[in-house]
Amino acid sequence: MPETVLQVDDLKTYFFTEAGVVRAVDGVSFSLTKGKPLGLVGESGSGKTVTALSVLGVVPRPGKIVSGKILFEGENLLEKTENEMRGFRGKRIGYVSQDPNSSLDPLFTVGNQLSEVVTTHEKMSKEAAREKVVDLLRLVRIAEPETRMRAYPHELSGGMRQRIAIARALASEPDLLIADEPTTNLDVTIQAQVLELLRALQRELDMSLILITHDMGIIAEMAEEVVVLYAGRVAEVARTAEIFAAPRHPYTAALLQAVPRVDRKRPLVPIGGNIPNLITPPSGCRFHPRCAYMIDRCVSEIPPLEAIGGGREVSCHRWKELELRGSS
Repeated sequence: MPETVLQVDDLKTYFFTEAGVVRAVDGVSFSLTKGKPLGLVGESGSGKTVTALSVLGVVPRPGKIVSGKILFEGENLLEKTENEMRGFRGKRIGYVSQDPNSSLDPLFTVGNQLSEVVTTHEKMSKEAAREKVVDLLRLVRIAEPETRMRAYPHELSGGMRQRIAIARALASEPDLLIADEPTTNLDVTIQAQVLELLRALQRELDMSLILITHDMGIIAEMAEEVVVLYAGRVAEVARTAEIFAAPRHPYTAALLQAVPRVDRKRPLVPIGGNIPNLITPPSGCRFHPRCAYMIDRCVSEIPPLEAIGGGREVSCHRWKELELRGSS
């Protein structure tokens, strides 16, 4: 049986603001198989990044993990102290943010910053650390690594900075890499290069990968399994090919209809409305105000995340009777 590297059970992470309690992640559950790529997909505000920050134990104030379990290689991270979590972050779980500028210090060279990460988790000489940094830069396909080590972040292109950020996340050879919208603010050509790099590294290093995105096109290229999030809850879980062929949740189908296709002409169908206010979310199914298939039960009852066979799960009262369009 495939080994599970990460198991998230009924995770709830709320933000306690003056305006009220924001239920950013409200009962999210999913698992990740060791050495496999998983996609977390949904619109902005669906809870993707907060879920990732919860796994890392770095939810910013006034956020707080209220309940649930996060089992990483059998250990519940929510039972760890902050000092113990430092042994997981960076060393066993790497993180690449959507903005490489936020993780790279403009006052220090690339070599200094990567050396600091390398020596934080492993004692070694300066020369050994320098060699490790050169190897890391080669790993992420950066030419002339000895020269790039002496550069400052502002001297590099956006794509190069993102490669440096990926190298930094891989410095301690983590078992799991979380990449949060890693192609944001990059042009299309560079986006493709960064995604191809992540895909190659995941396979070469036999590493588990969580890719966070709002783009189902990226999911099609990168992930073997998909967790669709909407307004802090899981809408659907399935293998990528199954979701594209036959989505079971109306929100998943709506995301697919909003993806442009270069191989055929078809109108793009935007999703009407907006992600709801999570201080006062809709009753029942949170997608019901935007759903064309809504019935009274959708307003009054929260649909459970139901196992429907073949490892698939869906949270929809009507999934058995609906025939939803895939990406065709």
